Amino acid sequence: MKIYWTKINKIIDETSEVKTYYLDLPEGFTWEEGAHTHMALKGFNEGDKPNRGLVRHMSICTMPSEKTIGITTRIKDLCSEYKAILRTLEIGDEVALFKTHSNVPLKREDKNVYLLSAGVGLATFRPLALEYFERANNIKQIYSLNIDLSRDFLFTDISKTTPSKKFTSEFVDNREDYYNQVKKLATDKDGLFYIVGSDEFIKQNIDLLTEQGIKPHHIMLDKRKDQIAEFLPLDVIS
Repeated sequence: MKIYWTKINKIIDETSEVKTYYLDLPEGFTWEEGAHTHMALKGFNEGDKPNRGLVRHMSICTMPSEKTIGITTRIKDLCSEYKAILRTLEIGDEVALFKTHSNVPLKREDKNVYLLSAGVGLATFRPLALEYFERANNIKQIYSLNIDLSRDFLFTDISKTTPSKKFTSEFVDNREDYYNQVKKLATDKDGLFYIVGSDEFIKQNIDLLTEQGIKPHHIMLDKRKDQIAEFLPLDVIS
C-alpha cells in the first residue's frame, strides 16, 4: 500500500460547521470522479499497529484538472478525536492519503442521472457534475437533489440550475419535501439514482425508490461491494 504524504495549502470555512481542506497534489496520485480516499493524521502509523482513530474515509470534492485534492467535512463542537485534531490543523501541516477508489463513477448509458444527497454528501457529487459539464456524452441530463436543513448551501458552481447544460440543482430544507420530490423523480423507471449520505439516509432512499418500482441495478451507492450487500440484493453486485 502506497502512502502519499502531502501538505494542506488552503482551508475554507464553508459554514460554521463545514470546512474544506485543499491539499497539494502528490506526484503519482490519481483519482476519478466520485472518488474517496483514506485521510490519516500524523502519528497514525507510528506504533506497532496503525491507529485507526486517526484515519477517516473521505470523499474528494475536486477533479484532477483542478490540481488540488479537496476534502470537505463537517466538524461539530462535540466531535471525535480525529475531527478535533483536524480542526486545529493549519496551512503547511501534513496529512497522509491512501487507498483511493471510486465506487460511483459517472455511468454513460443514455439515461437520466439523479444525484440524491444530504448535507456534505454533495461533496461526492461535485466531481460527477463537473465531469458531466466537461463531457456530457451518453447522458441525457442530471438532476441533483440535496436536503440541507442549515440552508448554508455548498459548492456554488453546481448549486444553480443550468438549462443549457441540462443540469437541474434543487435544495430542500425538510425531509417531507425531499421525499415527495424523490417520488416524482422515481416516475423515471429507466433513470440511474446515485445516493450519498448516512446509512439511515441511504436505506430510506432505497426503500422509497424500490417501492416506486426502481430496480436495484439502477441504484448506485458509494459503498464497497461487500458493503452494498447490506443495502441491495446480492445479484445486483455479482
